[in-house]
Amino acid sequence: MMKSWMKLASDLSMLAVESNSVIMTRMTMMATGRGSTAENSRMISEKVLAATEAAITMATGGSAEKVVRGYRKHVRANARRLTRA
Repeated sequence: MMKSWMKLASDLSMLAVESNSVIMTRMTMMATGRGSTAENSRMISEKVLAATEAAITMATGGSAEKVVRGYRKHVRANARRLTRA
């Protein structure tokens, strides 16, 4: 039991670090004029879709760990996409 809580805590910590990195990249892009209206709209729509996905996961019997894994997957994809731009 303790191991699963430790894993969840570790994954949540990594999610926080990874999310902050993506936020910093997006804010830097906006501040330097490299941001776009499409990226700004994508930021908002991604949050709505992620929240919906998390709600569906929980409603269908998924675990908090599965939700966090899903969020981390999306955040890593954003990080890769933004650093290529």
